[in-house]
Amino acid sequence: MRSLLSTVAIGYLFGLGIVVSGMVNPAKVLNFFDIAGTWDPSLAFVMAGALAVAVPGYRLVLAARQPVFAPSFQLPDTRRIDVALVGGSAVFGIGWGIAGFCPGAALPALGTGIPDVALFVGAVVAGVVIARALRGALPVLAGGPSRS
Repeated sequence: MRSLLSTVAIGYLFGLGIVVSGMVNPAKVLNFFDIAGTWDPSLAFVMAGALAVAVPGYRLVLAARQPVFAPSFQLPDTRRIDVALVGGSAVFGIGWGIAGFCPGAALPALGTGIPDVALFVGAVVAGVVIARALRGALPVLAGGPSRS
């Protein structure tokens, strides 16, 4: 129960930061990519602020023997760059550049009631379902033999 409460609190804090920074507005993100037009550098400041908190935070947390609410840390077991990583990153970046939302910002934006946000979140969910189906069907996307 403590783990669930901490997850909800962290999610709320993240969502609040996304709203306060204005990143729920896709125009801010799209203007960041419009270097020759109405360029808005605020996304870079949000990312720099996130790194300024995350880098020392990870160092501090990972210095502990185990997390507070779990028996062990859940970290990736590989550093390999494969088709799934590159392909997923490309799809993420293209979707972000087209829609102006990343999934992390779209979830708090659902509270605005704007239909475009719901459509985007629905597309993300559909993409996850399709990717999982493809990962099971195509071993090359799973980085080798099927991991079922």
